[in-house]
Amino acid sequence: MELLKRTWAEIYLDRLGENVRSFKAYLSEETELLCVVKASCYGHADLAVCPYLEKELGVKWFAVSNADEALRLRNMGIKGEILILGYTPPEAVSELADHNIIQTVTDEQYAVDLNNALTDTGTPLRCHAAIDTGMTRIGLRGTPEEIAEELYRIYDLDDLILDGIFTHYAVADSDDPDDIAYTKAQTEKFFAVRDAFEKLGVSLAQYHCLNSAGGVYLHDSRSTLARLGIILYGLYPDPATPLPFALAPVMELRSTVSQVKQIEAGESISYGRTFTADKPMTIATVTCGYADGYPRALSNKGEVIIHGKRARIVGRVCMDQFMVDVTHIPETAPHDTVTLIGRDGDEQITADDVAALAGTIGYEITCGITSRVPRAVYQDGELKGIYRV
Repeated sequence: MELLKRTWAEIYLDRLGENVRSFKAYLSEETELLCVVKASCYGHADLAVCPYLEKELGVKWFAVSNADEALRLRNMGIKGEILILGYTPPEAVSELADHNIIQTVTDEQYAVDLNNALTDTGTPLRCHAAIDTGMTRIGLRGTPEEIAEELYRIYDLDDLILDGIFTHYAVADSDDPDDIAYTKAQTEKFFAVRDAFEKLGVSLAQYHCLNSAGGVYLHDSRSTLARLGIILYGLYPDPATPLPFALAPVMELRSTVSQVKQIEAGESISYGRTFTADKPMTIATVTCGYADGYPRALSNKGEVIIHGKRARIVGRVCMDQFMVDVTHIPETAPHDTVTLIGRDGDEQITADDVAALAGTIGYEITCGITSRVPRAVYQDGELKGIYRV
């Protein structure tokens, strides 16, 4: 497939490798890497990223959101362990068992429902149980002893194989003292559950609590796995909290100038006439919009880079286009490349920068780049292929 340069994302696998190596430096030998590749690798093209992680970087564990994503990994040839972090309808789990995929169990009733769905299939389902230690999203709740008793009943079900338990941090990306204390309390409750469960005579293969932020800021060697998510893709868990190593943003987003025009003072731009020129201006139209995943919230306040210089968005971002002020960039011409996320010369705009202006987080920006935007994937400076998500 040829790359048609309307709006496209560039994915750099070598940067992905840099981020993996930086993160692994903070893990103990007892803790293995689990890469979170849900939502097509946070919008980065799972068909390219996952095989690279497994074949080039030796990653053995992957986490996804749902059954469709898990089976997609198997269909692309991923051989490693796959953990579904979210819900799967009981009627669908026999296929997971057939493909050796691990399902999260959120409570005893759900475990019973899964077990009943597997009756007479002949293939048990591997599971990890989620423990709610303070995220209050999914997981077994109660005192460590109560949770251990519930875990034992799940462990005793005929058609489930309980391989591990895990919890998820709520504020591990914060350096606020209260938040640090909260995360440490989550950790201690989780391992109290482990200890109470082992007192019942059961020891599991996996006990994991670390996410991207926890692995760097609050690493605990008792966690057998570290779930590397947003840091893998070169974004900050929280841009306000610095990391002890440099991140390499894996995605850059580019578009094209379709037209350059001169406007006079008093002319308005785009829907709603939210911008009116107070002097003669040179305006460039960019072939990207909110249907490509570029936030409408950037209307009249976002910036792009053209010829190594920043240009301000004027007027509302449309579904497929938006306009920028290039009065100070007279060399701007149709077919020029526009950098929406990434580096051009000495200027750089990150997904976190875009998120800050749009009132959201970097995760949402990369996940929101839509399927109509092709991903041009590069390795060792060469174009490896064009992918769709």
